[in-house]
Amino acid sequence: MIVSASYKTDIPAFYGRWFLNRLDAGYCRMVNPYGGQTHRVDLTRPAVDGFVFWTKNLGPFLDGLGTVSEAGFPFIVQYSITGLPTALERSVPDWRRSVAQMEILRDRWGPRAGVWRYDPVAVTDATPPAWHRETFGRLAGALRGVTDEVVVSFLQPYRKTARNLAAAGIDWRDPEADEKRALLADLAGIAAGEGMALTLCTQPELAGVPGVGAARCVDALRLSELAGRALAVREKGNRPGCFCAESRDIGDYDTCPHGCVYCYAVANRTTAQRRFAEHDPEGEFLFPRRTG
Repeated sequence: MIVSASYKTDIPAFYGRWFLNRLDAGYCRMVNPYGGQTHRVDLTRPAVDGFVFWTKNLGPFLDGLGTVSEAGFPFIVQYSITGLPTALERSVPDWRRSVAQMEILRDRWGPRAGVWRYDPVAVTDATPPAWHRETFGRLAGALRGVTDEVVVSFLQPYRKTARNLAAAGIDWRDPEADEKRALLADLAGIAAGEGMALTLCTQPELAGVPGVGAARCVDALRLSELAGRALAVREKGNRPGCFCAESRDIGDYDTCPHGCVYCYAVANRTTAQRRFAEHDPEGEFLFPRRTG
């Protein structure tokens, strides 16, 4: 089993101590967000083939990665670095600091341990396509030799995403497919020039752009290489067009306090801040639950 930690919240940035405590205990507990059932997730070495960590701030968890590695678990870090204005990303580190953290990741565990995510591509008045071409080029240049892959996806108009953007006064649009493909082709060319493959996360309607592959964010082949052995994990995407390997996510929605207004995993920022404040690093769950 591959464990995802987590596309629902930023465990490395905010819940690293909890994760290490649960790793030491050999399990955690989680709640199905759609049915409310509670589950025990085995985190022992025999049960877990490896971890995929998702983050916008790896700094608080760099030492934690050492603990994970010393315990014999291979891992991949999916690291989002976008350089977006603070109106869209309220509390993530400056991109230069994030690049420095990815360099540390590369130096300790090699360039295959980290994948850069330029995600989402949010087209707004302040960030038109030309802004993305310039910003992506600057970031790609800084990350040359640090990673070999960059994953991108366009901001999707989920209802809660559109509501939160409107509440923040962000004027954004969902470009037509041809405009997206033209931007993807340009970004792929920039990435290739910096020694990276550009892959697209779960937007099959944009498939076929030269130089753009399909992303496998939970990547069994990459994780097998890092583990030094083949992992027998089947492909099981989360939605149409997803080519990820089967995994178990241990995060919770509405728990990330970063405050990114486009976030699909946080419907209500106040709820996320409250849950973070209630978080107990010694608890079995990410935040206190009633299980009776």
